[in-house]
Amino acid sequence: MTEADHPAMSAAATGPRDAEQRLRARLRQALTTDLPGRVETVSRTSGGALSVARRREIGREVLDTAVAAHSETELLAGRALVDSATEQRVVDQVLDEVFGLGGLQPLLADRSVETIAVNRFDRVFVQYNDGRRAQVAPVAASDVEFTDLIRTLAARASSEERRFDRGSPALNLQLPGGERLFAVLGLTAGGVTACTIRRHGYLTATLPQLRRRGTLDIGLERFLRAMVRARKNVLITGGTGAGKTTLLRGLAAEMDPLERIVTVEDAFELGLDRDPELHADVTALQAREPNVEGEGAIDQAELVRWGLRMSPDRVIVGEIRGSEVIPMCNAMSQGNDGSMATLHASSSKIAFTRLASYAAQGPERLPLEATALLVASAVHFVVHLDRATDRTTRVIASIREVIDAEDGAVISNEVYRRGPDRRAVPVAGALRADTLDDLAAAGFDPDLLARPEGWWTP
Repeated sequence: MTEADHPAMSAAATGPRDAEQRLRARLRQALTTDLPGRVETVSRTSGGALSVARRREIGREVLDTAVAAHSETELLAGRALVDSATEQRVVDQVLDEVFGLGGLQPLLADRSVETIAVNRFDRVFVQYNDGRRAQVAPVAASDVEFTDLIRTLAARASSEERRFDRGSPALNLQLPGGERLFAVLGLTAGGVTACTIRRHGYLTATLPQLRRRGTLDIGLERFLRAMVRARKNVLITGGTGAGKTTLLRGLAAEMDPLERIVTVEDAFELGLDRDPELHADVTALQAREPNVEGEGAIDQAELVRWGLRMSPDRVIVGEIRGSEVIPMCNAMSQGNDGSMATLHASSSKIAFTRLASYAAQGPERLPLEATALLVASAVHFVVHLDRATDRTTRVIASIREVIDAEDGAVISNEVYRRGPDRRAVPVAGALRADTLDDLAAAGFDPDLLARPEGWWTP
């Protein structure tokens, strides 16, 4: 006698977990076999390509049919059905696997989540935008399933597919919602896949918006606006998650909408091309990894050189990480005034040491003296970001003007320095007279630098 001949035996021999696994397998199979044909039919009827949202609607229709057929099969076999809540959860999860981000989808759907750290599939921690941290539920059933999810995300990368395997064990890409994902394969303790996802709270930003959020005051807003309009070259520094990219977007929003901008990034993140009203003429370039034969890699340094051939008014490097420091400084000092970049650094002053170390490691192998002269001729201001004393609010903590180079060191003046609450306050008389004239011609009121009380509102 078989299980099918005796319903009671069948129900007893299978538990809720087995029933859920059978349902999941049936739904996955239905999407694999039925979805392509349904999408093609609807696409042909509508006369155009379908959006992801419409494809997901069709996928849900396919799954609704599959659920009904599966329930009938299960009942005929004498097996118990999953409850309605479990059924809906499995449907949503299968849809997320195909159209969303799998087990990561619920976390990314929560707009209060700022950072997701997956140490392994079942060791997941999040940081919220108010500074709280918490451990949350697993994002996959196993390491194999989580690795497959990351590979799927790599295959869906908006610009081009990126590998994620033993030959290319690091993955850096932008998710559809603008989040930045970095994952490693087989390099952690236990050899499991791990990843970190960082979300930018603001995909677009302006200086007035940043003032309202507490990043800067009215004096700093006008100072930064004048820097951009006076076409000063700016380096933005800070630690991880300090808000460098957001500030860069805010500065870029002060540029003329018709200026030609070329952006260079390791992975698309800036997104200046997303708003044609703010930036009508943008070419966004992204570095490329080697193919399976180890050929075809294009790094940021090469992209900067190529970008200079595209007649830009300004060049923006999302983040200086290595040898691109030389071509970037060349771009800044050879007519592309008003160019910008970000750099990981713990202070505005240490930024020069970081630039020198990158230059020394590059193919040019520049000595300190040559690097200092190049940086001094290229960078006009370094703007440093930190967190206020509440450890949550991101603030401008320092602005340093580059003066000259001497004996292998970059000479600079701190024109805004960190105050008691870690927010930058102006330093009277620190700005050079000719620089102040340039900023005044661009609309800055020099009297703002004479306010020693620091942050204020009009």
